[in-house]
Amino acid sequence: MAGQAIRIVAVGDAPGQPLPPVIAGWGAAARFAVRLHTSFDSVRPLWLRLEETGLCTGHQGLAWVEGIADRLMPKSAELLVVEVNDAATGAPVMLLPLMRRRAMGHYVIEWLSCGVCDYSAPLLADARPWTTQSADAAWAAVRAVLPPTDRFHIAGIPREIHGVANPLALLSQARDSIQIASSLALNGDPQTLIKRICKSSFAKNFHKHCRRFEQMGKLDLVEAETPEMVEAHFATLLELRLNRFRELGRFDLLTQAPVVDFYRNAALQGLSDGSVRLFGLRVGEAYLAVMYVLVMKGTLHALLLGIDQDAVANASPGLTTIGKLMMWGVAQGLDCFDLSVGSQGYKQHIGASSAVLAELCEAVTLRGRGSTAYIKLRGKTELFVRSKPGLYKTVQGVMRRFRRLKN
Repeated sequence: MAGQAIRIVAVGDAPGQPLPPVIAGWGAAARFAVRLHTSFDSVRPLWLRLEETGLCTGHQGLAWVEGIADRLMPKSAELLVVEVNDAATGAPVMLLPLMRRRAMGHYVIEWLSCGVCDYSAPLLADARPWTTQSADAAWAAVRAVLPPTDRFHIAGIPREIHGVANPLALLSQARDSIQIASSLALNGDPQTLIKRICKSSFAKNFHKHCRRFEQMGKLDLVEAETPEMVEAHFATLLELRLNRFRELGRFDLLTQAPVVDFYRNAALQGLSDGSVRLFGLRVGEAYLAVMYVLVMKGTLHALLLGIDQDAVANASPGLTTIGKLMMWGVAQGLDCFDLSVGSQGYKQHIGASSAVLAELCEAVTLRGRGSTAYIKLRGKTELFVRSKPGLYKTVQGVMRRFRRLKN
């Protein structure tokens, strides 16, 4: 049964610069009634309603988040779903899926992610504008019903959710992180899409690669539409991806059995509504690449890609799959292709726009200060290393050799 704690918090905007009337009115009247749920049972109807009528990313779909809680959340961790309502009207404002766990002798409250949720974004009930003051007021109300903790750590916070400011990113304590997310806007005729929205160098290479693959046989983008096809596509993805990552000396979560189980189960569940899909790039009967995606609110989120890089010399099955998927997406009426988190060079090569994600890293007690200081220092160190291309390349090489030795 869900635990429920309701508190009315009367915290408004602090005096500051004049705001437009609509924003000033919302900020000045920001009062929240907050309820804490410790299971999905009591919050499920509201969650499904906000998922349908509100604003959220594919990473906040109820099936996806329940899968994280059921299959990946540590057994000793506590589920904390916070429901925020307007105190005056009772209307829902947002939902935040969090968890509390033990970490090195202290408690931390973080996003319910467990490594498979790229974005920390609440489910927003509507497109009302937010200010730093109203976001801080809502966060103060949220903290009032959460259990004691030594620190908060929420990473991967996007600045906006479908064009609406993400209140988490507006918090006074939030800061820029080292994470970057990339995406492309989809529109118009699928047949001319690549030429119109991508860099000319990518468009040229895309069509050249397609021609090279077609010399081997018929080139198709094949969607898994049955449980049997999902199982086959996923097995191919796993094989291609792990082989490639071992070759590169890179770590991948898919080496962990619970993560593999989570993704496979989510793909099978996603057949019912198309929220999770698997696509394979096939030449004849041979698969060159498989991509795992989420689809929600007009956005295609690219999550996992497995490729056979050695199939054809000087041709990229990965970039070809991405191009084909963009064309598929615009034909389906989608308006955004999300390339997820990471600063990989191929995203700039395609012509994607990038945005820096925010992070909330806040110590509450003396116990939490050490870990918080370490996380901040690690971020600064990584940012410094990345700013020095030669040093960054050397560090990457050392890490890859170390992982190859472990394998």
